[in-house]
Amino acid sequence: MRIFEEGDHVRVDIPDETDPDHDRLHGLQGTVVEIIKDDAGQETGDPRDSHIFCVETEEGNVEHLRWRDLRPAPKQ
Repeated sequence: MRIFEEGDHVRVDIPDETDPDHDRLHGLQGTVVEIIKDDAGQETGDPRDSHIFCVETEEGNVEHLRWRDLRPAPKQ
């Protein structure tokens, strides 16, 4: 089960200010450019954890994120 597909426009949402990625990534927007499957869902018991979403940000960087750190981007 995936929440996002390649081509989806997303916003990074890391509300925990103590998370090491909060300052660098929270609020950025980008496009899902690739989805990598792994076995993390077997470890956590949540099949959504078995996907890493590669997001190309508006700044041109590619970040690797899990579903819980992404939201649909606001419509423009």
